[in-house]
Amino acid sequence: MSETSRDWKLSLAIRVGTWLLRALASTWRFRIVNEASYRTLHANGQPFVFAFWHGQLLPLLWLHRGQGVAIVISAHRDGEIVAGVAERLGMRTIRGSSTRGAARALLGLVRELESGGEVAVTPDGPRGPARRFASGALVAAQRAGAPIIGIGVSAARAWHLRSWDRFMIPKPFSRVNVTYTTPTPVVAASAREAEDEAPRFEALLSDAIAASERA
Repeated sequence: MSETSRDWKLSLAIRVGTWLLRALASTWRFRIVNEASYRTLHANGQPFVFAFWHGQLLPLLWLHRGQGVAIVISAHRDGEIVAGVAERLGMRTIRGSSTRGAARALLGLVRELESGGEVAVTPDGPRGPARRFASGALVAAQRAGAPIIGIGVSAARAWHLRSWDRFMIPKPFSRVNVTYTTPTPVVAASAREAEDEAPRFEALLSDAIAASERA
């Protein structure tokens, strides 16, 4: 297949994917808990990191559309469609992951945070293991002195793909519960110490999901 043909098919997939998400997400009903945790930081121009599991990405792309959040998307070709959809929804993208382009992604995260930006990461992406907090977001937050806000998402009715992350697609007209944690700093004096914080932030995301399920 020629490069031109691949680019055309990719562009078509992004347009169709964006249209399908808009059509589906416009029917969702969101219930949001503790939204003030990030709204206050945003109003004060303070940088922070959104962190959530890869399988819960879809409703958050829609919920945070048009906010200019910079989201880390895999540098693999299978991340191209997600990146394109995110950009069409008004987000910015940082390309890279723990398995490819990790150094570039880490540098991009730190630069965004140090310039006062807001970033989003799926710390178990792009290929797992599911719900294990990779170190990149922790190191970036530690270097930039920015807190992490965990997000938990649940849906009253949803499809779950047979993928490693059990990717969630809320069904039409479903209620989607989203819970934000309080801004939580990475308590570490070095990158190595930041990596040791992973279990604490895995627990933070687990608590956020449990809270969303109770909402």
